[in-house]
Amino acid sequence: MSFRPLHDRVVVRRLDGEEKTKGGIIIPDTAKEKPSEGVIVSVGPGARDDNGKTVAPDVKAGDRVLFGKWSGTEVKVDGEDLLIMKESDIMGVIEG
Repeated sequence: MSFRPLHDRVVVRRLDGEEKTKGGIIIPDTAKEKPSEGVIVSVGPGARDDNGKTVAPDVKAGDRVLFGKWSGTEVKVDGEDLLIMKESDIMGVIEG
């Protein structure tokens, strides 16, 4: 199944958090925080401005991004856990 978000929404695949601390201590799954970093899977066509024109999104599929801890709605598509969020919930693109 393919999924295309509407308006200014994006679909993000969360990147896995660290399994160990810098000191080598293994972190169990129950104690891990959900990472706030991910890769954009799909992007909607963009929001509409006051005149009804579509404003293109600043992000594209494949961009690595940072987003807020409680941002987005978790969904499961084809057995994969994904997040759907508005483009404005993304804090920035990680480059390099």
